[in-house]
Amino acid sequence: MKRTKGPFHCPVEATLALIGGKHKPLLLWHLIEGPRHYMELQRLVPGATAKMLSQQLRALEGDGLVRREVLPETPPRTRYSLTAFGRSVIPVLTAMCEWGESCMDGGFAPPGRLTFGTAQKSAKGCLGGRTGGL
Repeated sequence: MKRTKGPFHCPVEATLALIGGKHKPLLLWHLIEGPRHYMELQRLVPGATAKMLSQQLRALEGDGLVRREVLPETPPRTRYSLTAFGRSVIPVLTAMCEWGESCMDGGFAPPGRLTFGTAQKSAKGCLGGRTGGL
């Protein structure tokens, strides 16, 4: 069931209503390669508190982008994966990654803005060897 409602005044506004937020794009990005357990996501997004991570995952689930599965184990574990609708956002995330890498490399950033050292960049970059044709 979708939680996000319009009316939206433009397509960008609709997109941001679904994937906007401090951690939503990162969570979606980390789910591209397949299902992940909650603790994996917590390690991959260290800036998110447990409460914020849970809220963002529940919002993504409510909007139909992410599927939540509770595994019948002791103790129970939760696994998250992209739905078909969630997979439709991959090209948007890939474009964001490529644009962000260009900014970090100084390609698009205005002078004196967005200065990143190589230590702040992922060793593999956000594409990690991925191509836009996932």
